[in-house]
Amino acid sequence: MRKFKVYVNGQPFEVIVEEVNGQGVAPTASPPPSPASAPQQKTPVAAAAPAPATPQAAPAPEVKSGAGGDVAIPAPMPGSILGIKVKVGDSVNEGDTLVILEAMKMENEVVSPASGVVKTINVAVGASVNTGDVMMVLG
Repeated sequence: MRKFKVYVNGQPFEVIVEEVNGQGVAPTASPPPSPASAPQQKTPVAAAAPAPATPQAAPAPEVKSGAGGDVAIPAPMPGSILGIKVKVGDSVNEGDTLVILEAMKMENEVVSPASGVVKTINVAVGASVNTGDVMMVLG
């Protein structure tokens, strides 16, 4: 048996893994003792999900600014702009791809969080962005 400490959402759990007949492992977990002497309960450890085969669209956080209800589209992660799929004046729907952002050698689609018209584009192909940099504004 091997004992590990695993953190889930910032909460530590002690996990004991036991090999069963060389066939695999049977995980068990229990939360650490609390100072209030609360009863302990067993928490199963979920298996890790397999990595997706195709790149997923990066969710673009929505930031409201200005009195007109403009929506700023910030970069969800640091990276380089590979492509801009819209131009100023284009109408976009929620979920439309706006920008292709390369981060960690993966192409990520930044999608529109709302419907609107592209008011400004603040980046160019090849530009580097940091997390939170406003790439464009929808009106």
